[in-house]
Amino acid sequence: MKKNLYYILFLLYVLMVVFILYINGVFTGEVTSISNLLINVGFLAVIGVMFVISAISFGRLNLFTDALEAACAVIEKEYKEKQECLWDSYRTRKKVFGNEVLDGAFRRYQKRMASFQTRKGLKAVCDLDEYINEELLDRVAMSHYNSAVSGTLTGLGILGTFLGLSMGLISFDGNNIYTISDNVGPLLEGMKVAFHTSVYGIFFSLVFNFIYRSIMAEAYSVLGEFQEIYREYVSPEVPSADENSKAMLIYQANMTNSLKQMTELLKGNAMEQTQAVERIVNQFVSQMSQSLGTEFEKMGRILNYACKAQEQCSRDYRSMEETTRELQAVNRSMQRSLEQLVDRQEQIVQNLKEQEEQLDATCNMINDELSNQLYTYNQMRDMYEK
Repeated sequence: MKKNLYYILFLLYVLMVVFILYINGVFTGEVTSISNLLINVGFLAVIGVMFVISAISFGRLNLFTDALEAACAVIEKEYKEKQECLWDSYRTRKKVFGNEVLDGAFRRYQKRMASFQTRKGLKAVCDLDEYINEELLDRVAMSHYNSAVSGTLTGLGILGTFLGLSMGLISFDGNNIYTISDNVGPLLEGMKVAFHTSVYGIFFSLVFNFIYRSIMAEAYSVLGEFQEIYREYVSPEVPSADENSKAMLIYQANMTNSLKQMTELLKGNAMEQTQAVERIVNQFVSQMSQSLGTEFEKMGRILNYACKAQEQCSRDYRSMEETTRELQAVNRSMQRSLEQLVDRQEQIVQNLKEQEEQLDATCNMINDELSNQLYTYNQMRDMYEK
């Protein structure tokens, strides 16, 4: 497992300490320079303290990722048993991860979700990524510290180089050619300090950088897997604004069709009723006129007026039908506007993706430039040492 790679650091550190003590004659009892030995021991002690702090942060990170992996397994198991969204069982659960940092972040997420709860259900959804994300993982892994360790180790190696050269040059006197041979020994001792510190400083920098990046890459992968599983099995869903708008348009279209059918039905009934009333009125007036005369003629006129009123009602229903058609046209126009809005949002998302790709390309160029500068610096230092 990559998350346990940091144990290699201590193995290499022990081997390097043994090697430095050996070349300084500690095991053979032939220590040639106490100052050289003390400087190397001091530098190695500083590096050891840095490795211990990093190991503590890596241990916390391992507990963090182990809790995420365990939560993924539990969520998948519960979903297989229930075959439904698990939010109802997780909305009040207090210990989801068994990790203090993760449980604290999840409790804040639960409080935020509780603020969206109404009697009719959730009015909105908060993404868990706002609380359990890469920023939280970096804080647990002390990325602000570990990201600077590699550069610090390289800086220690360079510092040791100049310190060793300074020690050798302090005791070197080139004014008298007869005493130059006596000054070569201290100069070489200083050169040893310079080269030894540079070697293990840069060596530990390269190894630490590789191990740190490997551990963090695996941690990010575990975090991404957990976020996907949570969104799929636990996170509740709330209809989006576009879905609500589409549902409203469908409802309005159905209502329009219903009103249209009702209008047609009423119009047909009104026409039939009008014709039937006219026939009855004519027959009634004819018979009553024959029997009762003028009074019933007046009544016939009144009933004729009633027929005309019925015809006016029919015309009003026709006007209602036209109004319904206009409302349907307005609803269709609103639907087209909403579809255009959705297309614009998709275009904005595409533009953001393109800008992200350009930013990644720029970062890669900067990394290549830094690598080239570091290579040039190493070449210059090698030339200087030669």
